[in-house]
Amino acid sequence: MKEQPLDAHISVDTKKAPEIEKLFRVVIKADASDLHLKVGMAPKIRIHSKLKSTTADPLTAEKIEQMVFEIMSEDQKQQFLRKGQLDFAYQVGDMDRFRINAFRQRSYISLAARRISGRIPPFESLHVPPVVEKIADSHDGLILVVGPTGSGKSTTIASMIDHVNRNTACHIVTIEDPIEFLHVDKKAIVSQREVGIDVINYDDALRSLVRQDPDVVLVGEMRDRETLTAAMRAAETGHLVFGTLHSNNCAQTIQRILDLYPEEERDLIRQTFALTVRAIIAQQLLPGIRPDVKRIPAVEIMINTPIVRKLISEERESDLSTAIRAGEGEGMQDFTDSLRKLVEDEYIDLKVALQYAPNVEELKMALKGIRSSAGSIL
Repeated sequence: MKEQPLDAHISVDTKKAPEIEKLFRVVIKADASDLHLKVGMAPKIRIHSKLKSTTADPLTAEKIEQMVFEIMSEDQKQQFLRKGQLDFAYQVGDMDRFRINAFRQRSYISLAARRISGRIPPFESLHVPPVVEKIADSHDGLILVVGPTGSGKSTTIASMIDHVNRNTACHIVTIEDPIEFLHVDKKAIVSQREVGIDVINYDDALRSLVRQDPDVVLVGEMRDRETLTAAMRAAETGHLVFGTLHSNNCAQTIQRILDLYPEEERDLIRQTFALTVRAIIAQQLLPGIRPDVKRIPAVEIMINTPIVRKLISEERESDLSTAIRAGEGEGMQDFTDSLRKLVEDEYIDLKVALQYAPNVEELKMALKGIRSSAGSIL
């Protein structure tokens, strides 16, 4: 079946706005994520991961050049002409921002723009455990949200930052590549720095961080040991630090962090991490079966209790799953228990739960009301 194009012509008052803003508003109205402009092609927008055509006329080289240069400063234009590409940002209203990459291909100008929304979903709509809100109320330390690409890490951490923003008078500094949600000042002051646009790289942003008097810090992604070291140092000195990492569960997160350091530094890093970490939230997004919940996270939560701290310090990651099961009263849960609850509450199908289960037999037993004893881990 041939896909029907979307109507690119909407009635908004943009007489004084740059012409490309009309297309940005199409993206906002359609709740799309991206806009693509290419010579000889009608503008396209991405909705739910799929590119869709608009009904606008195909774009000429002159038209794209006019629209792109209209929203560049003279310095940006000269930089683009020298390098053949440019990253910059454009704001539409108070709630939407576009991260733009203008580039040349086959000698013509093309553009890809990612919409950065200020509409941050509350915890309740994310279907994460209530303890996540309590974790966000921590006064200091390191909080990691981990998971594979597309697991909803950025959305969860944005909701946690928004919770702090709404409830605490403080200065929040974020270092992101790219910015994925716009935070408007509420009770807190929020300073968002985008790598490549507001600051050259993570290293420069982290080096200047202490001079910006932050109380809360978000490091968008812990990519290397320099970033992790700076984050732990900030946590050690009384800041609350949020970050994301690509790992599948809590125990793997610790090993992933240690693997970034040479062997001779790992013991010190282990002890530092054991003291500074407040919680690890690991999640995976699963297909839901309720009409109103298309995707829902399975969540593993580790809180740095004295027992957990002892296990990390003593290189006993293999015992962390037992400690997590034993810490249910403090809000901890493992993936097996999360999957059990999602099946019992009819959020996901049993086949999906078994597909994602870390241990299929253990999940089957849990669904029958049988869980292995936590036992002694001291």
